[in-house]
Amino acid sequence: MDESIRMKNNGQISIMMNVNKREKTKRNAPKKISSNSLSHEHAILHEIEAEMNELVGMSEIKNMMKEVYAWIYINHKRNAAGLKPGKQVLHMMFKGNPGTGKTTVARLIGKLFQKMDVLPKGHLIEAERADLVGEYIGHTAQKTRDLIKKASGGILFVDEAYSLGRGGEKDFGKEAIDTLVKHMEDKQNEFILILAGYSKEMDHFLKLNPGLHSRFPLVFNFPDYTVNELMEIGNRMLLDKEYTLSQEAKAKLKDHLLYAKAINPTGFANGRYIRNVIEKAIRAQSMRLLHEPLLDRQMLSSLQSDDFQFQETE
Repeated sequence: MDESIRMKNNGQISIMMNVNKREKTKRNAPKKISSNSLSHEHAILHEIEAEMNELVGMSEIKNMMKEVYAWIYINHKRNAAGLKPGKQVLHMMFKGNPGTGKTTVARLIGKLFQKMDVLPKGHLIEAERADLVGEYIGHTAQKTRDLIKKASGGILFVDEAYSLGRGGEKDFGKEAIDTLVKHMEDKQNEFILILAGYSKEMDHFLKLNPGLHSRFPLVFNFPDYTVNELMEIGNRMLLDKEYTLSQEAKAKLKDHLLYAKAINPTGFANGRYIRNVIEKAIRAQSMRLLHEPLLDRQMLSSLQSDDFQFQETE
């Protein structure tokens, strides 16, 4: 008999398998995939995540990047298994204020797509209205096609894209939009278009062309950095440049950032702003030390409170 039956005190029946049969079942059990093999399988994801983690904040963006990776990865697996892969339209929209990391993330997406064989090159072509809009009829379409050709195999990143819809019906910006839309459909597997700009302006821009919204299934929202995040960005910049802040300088900088964000909540330049403030302070330190007869390492690397001078409108 292969099984033995025991009666428990509570009346339940417990069936005990024969030891030999149990060992045989164990030998025939499917092997589990080790964490090491999974780690190797997702090496591309780990590489991109490591680079994303170098960026301050952006928790939602980091989750979106992983979601996009998973979507592409599983589609590859479905295709290999003979299943019908889902249609992947990867054109994107980035919404957010200046200095929130949109261009940096676009470059990382290009790198991710190149490594996953979505794009053969993965390079980034940056453009704005002046690069797309011409001066006469037909000129705009040609300029736009030329840019799309340069972006072939990679990403065309159009910043302040809403400016293409500001001139009304007779403006050549509409011609640029129409050309982009046509090539998004005709060459959807040859390049990826990312439109970027302020959140409210981009929402208004989409309303000008009802067909645009459905063509961008991936929308990334880039929030403004908090003051603490801006201080962290500043600290990383200073560390890279081998400078330190005195305690008084730290307090002065943090107070100023609170003020600057409060007086300009919709157009604050975020990462660009803190970079400009720090570079200005470094120049001020250079002027302060210019006539010092003896300079040591501490003096050369330290930024003091007086090195941070702000205008009331800043």
